[in-house]
Amino acid sequence: MTTALVYDPAFLNHDTRHHPENPDRLRVILSALKQDEALWAKLKHFSPRPVSDEDIMRCHSHRLIDQVRDLCERGIPFVDLDTAICPKSFDVARLAAGAAVVAIDQVFNGEADNAIALVRPPGHHATSSRAMGFCLFNNVAIAARYAQVHYGADRVLIIDWDVHHGNGTQEIFYRDPSVYYFSTHQYPYYPGTGAANERGLDKGEGTTLNIPLAEGTSRSVHGEAFIDGLRSIEKAFPPDLIIISAGFDSRRGDPLGGLLLEDEDFAEMTKRVMDIAARDGSGRVISVLEGGYNLDTLGETVRTHVEALSS
Repeated sequence: MTTALVYDPAFLNHDTRHHPENPDRLRVILSALKQDEALWAKLKHFSPRPVSDEDIMRCHSHRLIDQVRDLCERGIPFVDLDTAICPKSFDVARLAAGAAVVAIDQVFNGEADNAIALVRPPGHHATSSRAMGFCLFNNVAIAARYAQVHYGADRVLIIDWDVHHGNGTQEIFYRDPSVYYFSTHQYPYYPGTGAANERGLDKGEGTTLNIPLAEGTSRSVHGEAFIDGLRSIEKAFPPDLIIISAGFDSRRGDPLGGLLLEDEDFAEMTKRVMDIAARDGSGRVISVLEGGYNLDTLGETVRTHVEALSS
């Protein structure tokens, strides 16, 4: 498999100071990837471009764009108690969403079989009208809409294995039958959404699947739930494109999570996703970094995921 890696050192300019979501996350990931010289040489490297206001407004209100821009220009250090920003954060957030968009381009143009966008800030908590949970704009949602508009993707499956429920992604597509949102996550936990009875509304009913997991759920139970969810989705919704909200805070030992996955579990989940994509979506998978805050383990966990993408 040919895997594209989309990254820009500008992502380090999102200065969050003493915060779990900080530039060292990307530094340890890149270090682990580069130390695997064979894997690093195998990847195709691409730079992102900023998304336009039009791209963002397919998922977010113009008021949110103005708010984030204004807070950054004024040097306000926080959007809310959780979400740190700096004067460069607005431009970096546009570039992060742009990395996901460039990843879409590569898989639809045939430059790569799949792609990973190593970005910050993350995105899956950003709702249509609110930045929250370390997130400014919803990178995977913007990428999904971009794929629909520019490449005619009829059925986009978003798979979110972050320890936190992606409330923003769910909200944006909750009434939309063309985008299926599937999440495994710790529950009850931040942000408080993601109950099993949240299944979508109106025409979108049945295209949201939440599998809430109690803190300390075993690896085997977690993995079986993930596989069962994928099987049920594939029968009802064979996707043209799969986007992974790749949060690695569901790994054992993460300071912001209480789930117990190991590196090999992320490799196995990645392979399962790729199998579905090969059957239904011409192999098109893009992965976009979300959470993951244990700097001692994060690099190797992401390296394992990228290795599985490229195998």
